[in-house]
Amino acid sequence: MNNQQLFSNRVAILATMHQKERVIAPPLEQELDIKVRVTQDFNTDVFGTFTREVKRPGTQIATAKLKAQKALDFTGATLAIASEGSFAPHPSVPYIYSNREIIILLDKENNLEIIGEELSLETNFNHQVVANIQEAYDFAKKVGFPEHGLVVSCQQTANDSSEIIKGITTEKTLLEAVNWALHNSPDDKAYLETDMRALYNPTRMKNIEKATYNLIAKIKSLCPQCSIPGFEITKSIRGLPCGFCAMPTNLVYSVIYQCKKCGFTQEKLFPNGIEFADPGQCIYCNP
Repeated sequence: MNNQQLFSNRVAILATMHQKERVIAPPLEQELDIKVRVTQDFNTDVFGTFTREVKRPGTQIATAKLKAQKALDFTGATLAIASEGSFAPHPSVPYIYSNREIIILLDKENNLEIIGEELSLETNFNHQVVANIQEAYDFAKKVGFPEHGLVVSCQQTANDSSEIIKGITTEKTLLEAVNWALHNSPDDKAYLETDMRALYNPTRMKNIEKATYNLIAKIKSLCPQCSIPGFEITKSIRGLPCGFCAMPTNLVYSVIYQCKKCGFTQEKLFPNGIEFADPGQCIYCNP
């Protein structure tokens, strides 16, 4: 059985209200013949908002899975897709924010769960407290406004949506929102941040597209034992030998692939295409 047999001409419900279908649907339809549909009246904001007035119910992956499962329950479909984004300091590059995008495919018919992801430094995620319109304009210019939308609030932690104005994409609405916030703020400040919802953030939308292609690559990776999609890397083993002294380095020597369905594992040596590390990466040759 191959991925075409599993997914060809099937309808997948995409759990979104922020136009993610623009970058998720085309590659899935082209590569896997999956017909992506967005269901109406499915409110994904109940699973958390970037503006924090609704807390996310679990981890990033757990929330994406919950969205997809609820989409299955809501529509009665057997195939669902959901994505979830997060923004945090990069795990290996200090003081720089990164965008991690998760996209999950749940196949109820075949009891499959496959996750694609993208970790990118490409993000305009930012926020600033301003005391006047000029400061607001300066911040807006820095984060790519008006192509990227903004959010304005009258206090740092909004209690509900009535204290937030989202989706600001014109100078007129920015001016009105900042004046409103300054007038209603308890400290005479306006709180600005980038609107990280996909439809207002083209940079994030590109990362969602990259995560989708990662999902497709994993779906196309079939288990050698049972031919089920989703044969993916579950562990990296470091210790690539130094090209000069042959001592192990911190670079990846091999990776372990595992099938979620049958449990079959397989080791692949030199996944990055090199058999020896540069001596500059060796703690013995370059202490």
